[in-house]
Amino acid sequence: MGYVDGYLIAVPTGKRAEYEALARDAAAVFKEHGALEVVECWGEDVPEGKLTSFPLAVKLEPGETVVFSWVLYPSRAARDAANVKVMEDPRMKAIDPASMPFDPKRMIFGGFDVLVRA
Repeated sequence: MGYVDGYLIAVPTGKRAEYEALARDAAAVFKEHGALEVVECWGEDVPEGKLTSFPLAVKLEPGETVVFSWVLYPSRAARDAANVKVMEDPRMKAIDPASMPFDPKRMIFGGFDVLVRA
């Protein structure tokens, strides 16, 4: 059924265009190396919870927006092979972590087997 890498981050709201440009560039690299689909979602209706929520998970600060993203692969093996290629890709190596339009230390990520895809 596939394999998904999921990501959750907080992006300064004023850096939406900068983040979108980075996301588009990165999506092209991921797709070139085996991803079937890359989806980036800008939070619009993301309520703050008392015990758990997206804002709590990323330690959302004032002036930030939650971004929820995923990359679909045909399998975990395809994901693992793609990640090696993506990390070695000169376009990705050229990205200075200090210039990222978000705090990568607050990124939440993980890999998931697809159970239902309708």
